[in-house]
Amino acid sequence: MADLFADDPPPPSDAPGSARDDAPLADRLRPRSLGEVIGQEHLTGPEGAIGRMVAAGKLASMVLWGPPGTGKTSIARLLAASVGMRFVSISAVFSGVADLKKAFAEADRMAKAGQKTLLFVDEIHRFNRAQQDGFLPYVERGTVTLVGATTENPSFALNAALLSRAQVLILQRLDHEALEKLLSRAEDEEGPLPLTDEARDALIASADGDGRFLLGQAETLYNAKLKEPLDPRALGAFLQRRVAVYDKDRDGHYNLISALHKSLRGSDPQASLYYLARMLTAGEEPLYVLRRIVRFASEDIGLADPQALVQCLAAKDAYQFLGSPEGELAIVQACLYCATAPKSNAAYAAQKAAFRSARETGSLMPPANILNAPTKLMKDIGYGEGYSYDHRSEEGFSGDDYWPEEMEPQTYYTPVERGFERKVRERMEYWEKLRAERRAGA
Repeated sequence: MADLFADDPPPPSDAPGSARDDAPLADRLRPRSLGEVIGQEHLTGPEGAIGRMVAAGKLASMVLWGPPGTGKTSIARLLAASVGMRFVSISAVFSGVADLKKAFAEADRMAKAGQKTLLFVDEIHRFNRAQQDGFLPYVERGTVTLVGATTENPSFALNAALLSRAQVLILQRLDHEALEKLLSRAEDEEGPLPLTDEARDALIASADGDGRFLLGQAETLYNAKLKEPLDPRALGAFLQRRVAVYDKDRDGHYNLISALHKSLRGSDPQASLYYLARMLTAGEEPLYVLRRIVRFASEDIGLADPQALVQCLAAKDAYQFLGSPEGELAIVQACLYCATAPKSNAAYAAQKAAFRSARETGSLMPPANILNAPTKLMKDIGYGEGYSYDHRSEEGFSGDDYWPEEMEPQTYYTPVERGFERKVRERMEYWEKLRAERRAGA
């Protein structure tokens, strides 16, 4: 297969003309150093996982997981250049076993000559499980340092053996500030965009966190050589894409989504509908609004009404099936359901508390009685000994202690006295009563 492999690390950060003048704008604006990467400072900064690796001069295999247009390919190229490694790129969309064998054979030959290889695999989740297994010996021997890129959850898209040998690094969607910086770089290169301030904000909002898409839209505007700046409505018509129109406030996109969220939290269906209507009639992307409502269902309702999340995801499916304007009624239904549902942030608070506790306690082992013992050795050292199978216990509840021996039992989740969580609270209190009785009896 031709042109599947790119054995060409980018020029150093001070080299002029790293991309052809006729190359797409997104290619010309690729960062020339990790310090120029926008929106991923939690990884590329001095305290980030990538920043620490580069400072140490040694890379580990990794999987870059994030939405489209967030810099996965750029980071991989810059990683190779930063530590002096040979860069080879392959796409799982176009490649097969023969291509992988070719890449590994060449990497092995170069390793014997003293040149290490960074193998970048785009869309790595598209390789099947057997193909993923093919990476393992080369990663283990150090023939290649593997950097995979995926938009899919690695827990489901990649096999456990490969995940155990690679660190998963999560890239974030580019927020408004990051996209603003990216657009400013484009304007430094090409000049001011032919847009009013409101239309410029609408263009950024329409990118939905995708930097590559934003630059593609900007390039379309530059190529049109417009004589007059476009307002938001004219921009939407020109690009043939829905863009949000907020006439009175440059920050309307964020002000209105915040107002919608707080109206939902305050159980005001009328105000919630008003702000939803403001956003949709202004041309806001319906899926952007749906993402916030789905998040709301977990953050502010949770188990007070477990159907809220189900309703919101059903609205997402209905909208994607019907499109606009028919599918917008499903968004209205989800909005009303959430506004009128009982509220609880107990799950959200529990998540924060449990995650904090997990970070603080490190790698404490679970108690031996609840560890599986698939081998004789594990049985001999006490794994699984004394485990009480709850279904054989009275009332299907053993009351065992499941916490690490070095750790006191914690309380992260405290259900509220509203909605379905009232029932959950009753169950938890009943189990705690039984647990206390059985401890006392022991």
